[in-house]
Amino acid sequence: METVILIIHLLIALAMVGAILLQKSEGGALGMGGSGGGGGGGGMGGFMSGRQAGDLLTRTTAILATCFFITSFVLAILGGAGRESTSILDAAPAPSTIPTAPTEPAAPVSK
Repeated sequence: METVILIIHLLIALAMVGAILLQKSEGGALGMGGSGGGGGGGGMGGFMSGRQAGDLLTRTTAILATCFFITSFVLAILGGAGRESTSILDAAPAPSTIPTAPTEPAAPVSK
């Protein structure tokens, strides 16, 4: 079960990286993104406009990120399922004897 979820988790991570890399850059740093070429068609042969493709990629990234977090939580729960929680206080040695009050005074009492 854990192996299947781990493989799904890795596939989601790869798909999310791909979806993020396909998105257009908003900052325009180094001349990337922004108003570079492409005309009004959006680059998909008129199938979608640039805004529709951006909205689809944004929604896809959000869905993949949600699935990534869910699989992360499931893997964390499955990873810690067989372990017994311990406290550092449980590991401390218990005192072997309880000190008692002395029955006789340590030094003779002078009158």
